[in-house]
Amino acid sequence: MKRFDLRHLKNDFAGRLKEILNNELQKEEVGIFLFEVIDFDNVQKSADIVDECGYILMNSLRFNEVDWTIVVKKAS
Repeated sequence: MKRFDLRHLKNDFAGRLKEILNNELQKEEVGIFLFEVIDFDNVQKSADIVDECGYILMNSLRFNEVDWTIVVKKAS
């Protein structure tokens, strides 16, 4: 399991999320991602990226007032 903090990227987290999903997680490995929800469209954007990259979205929840957390696992 690896944790990635993308909050510092603000609304520009999508490219880094794709890069991590495609290159830094191994098969069956779980990734936890934190990003800032400036716009709630980012929640759907993250789910679409996860699906597009062949991962399973295991959990998606609001972490606090401004941060969102998703938990993903690479489909086997």
